[in-house]
Amino acid sequence: MTPQIKLGAITIHQVVEQQQPMFPVFEFFPSLTKEVLEENRSWLEPKYYDAASAKVVLCFQTYIVKTPQHNILVDTCFGNHKPRPMRPDWNMMNSDRFEKGLAAAGLGFGDIDYVMCTHLHVDHVGWNTKLENGRWVPTFPKAKSLFADRELAYWTEQPAKNPASLPWITDSVLPIVAAKRVEMVKSDHALGDLVKLVPTPGHTIDHYSVHVGKPGQDAFLTGDMIHSPLQGRYPDLGMRADYDSKLAGQSRRTVFGRFCDTSTLMCMAHFPSPSTGRLARWGDGFKFV
Repeated sequence: MTPQIKLGAITIHQVVEQQQPMFPVFEFFPSLTKEVLEENRSWLEPKYYDAASAKVVLCFQTYIVKTPQHNILVDTCFGNHKPRPMRPDWNMMNSDRFEKGLAAAGLGFGDIDYVMCTHLHVDHVGWNTKLENGRWVPTFPKAKSLFADRELAYWTEQPAKNPASLPWITDSVLPIVAAKRVEMVKSDHALGDLVKLVPTPGHTIDHYSVHVGKPGQDAFLTGDMIHSPLQGRYPDLGMRADYDSKLAGQSRRTVFGRFCDTSTLMCMAHFPSPSTGRLARWGDGFKFV
């Protein structure tokens, strides 16, 4: 069963596709020092940091947001049958976990109204498409995919020159564009009064997060604005795949400063499950409670 969170008129479910130690910690956080890691190991282990492998523990998941009007997916993990030879754990997956997760929330592929990709990295777009008769077609036949305009432009420029350079764009993004299932939006777009996009650039050029609900009964879905609670305590700590780590740190400080010590539920994309909690002030940074 997917975990369920009820916030007034909104219900949030999580569908976890994978969770495990993934990247060596000093590779994942290039500016992290051994001293800072040692200072924080007591609370990082074992949930967020696996000492045996010296790797960061990461969750890869989709959030389902049900409103009275819409069924929304926020990010779509890896997807099945996608060739990802550089990452064996993601390569040519063939699992029913995602579909079963949707079913546990009472949904099928045809019930999704909107797909919101916070950004267009490989682990956030995979289930946008499925393989059908040798072609990549939209997985969610009636859904509109909300892509930030600058994000889509950035990621589609390179494959136009060399389709092999970014395979996840070729097989999981461009078919959605070709099928005319894309709604290009600004990263501060609002979908009614219960769902609003919030610009949180830095990890990618036009990354957005998603704020749902009403004051006192709301949640903030971070996307990849943050990967580990270590980046809450040290907001300026960048990670390996950032487009602009300094800007990403500014986004974290702005958002966390707004929501710390409030009732807003933070739903983190990559924190190990259950991945949700609230923020409190911690010196010059923030801690995840």
